[in-house]
Amino acid sequence: MRLKDKIAMVVGAGSIRPGIGNGKAAAILFAKEGAKVVAIDRNLAAAKETVDLITKAGGEAVAVQADVSKELEAKSAIDAAIVKYGRIDVIFNNVGIGSGGRGLTVTEKEWDTVMNVNLKSILFICKYAVPEMIKTGGGTIVNNASMAAYYSYPTYAYSVSKAGVIALTRCLAGGYAKNNIRVNCVAPGLMDTPMVSQIQTDSRKASVERIPIQRQGRAEETANTVLFLASDESSYITGQTIQVDGGQIIT
Repeated sequence: MRLKDKIAMVVGAGSIRPGIGNGKAAAILFAKEGAKVVAIDRNLAAAKETVDLITKAGGEAVAVQADVSKELEAKSAIDAAIVKYGRIDVIFNNVGIGSGGRGLTVTEKEWDTVMNVNLKSILFICKYAVPEMIKTGGGTIVNNASMAAYYSYPTYAYSVSKAGVIALTRCLAGGYAKNNIRVNCVAPGLMDTPMVSQIQTDSRKASVERIPIQRQGRAEETANTVLFLASDESSYITGQTIQVDGGQIIT
């Protein structure tokens, strides 16, 4: 019960297609570890699906619909959590898309859309959540980046947005440590999630061969790392990025 009596918000708690993504896995694990979960997604049905899995297992959760790439909707999501539970102790910012043209073929619209969803959404959530955390003595925030931030990745917008997530994480960690707010990051590699399933089978096979552990990761493995960073077990860790990549970075 590492999050017993905590109010945990998972932004991007649904899955874009059948299966278990990082957000859904984290929401389920947070509830299992004693948290009351606020499951946010722009697709309310996807958020409700996650909530149903939690409640059927005996946990407590509520679904909130919001497109957090829009400032007013991000604020409304925070307001909904405060109205329901009166506080926010843990946030997992998991919203992300991998769309956009490859290389310099990316259009201005594609670039802006990826930046808005992957990076600006975290800024908006933190803009309204951090003051609430300060009121109640602090909290923990975990942001979802990607191993694409470390490489010459062909989808420029995605790679740059995720590098921005890591930079924003460090800025937040340094700015709010005095308020007892820790901010860290996970950088998943090639995970077996609904989002990654879009990658062609032959490309995925070639990628797996470059991973020392020789397999894709599971969403639950990302969630376990997020739980560690969200819990008191990591109480002296802030501003860090943990790579959940099967050793990909060392190759």
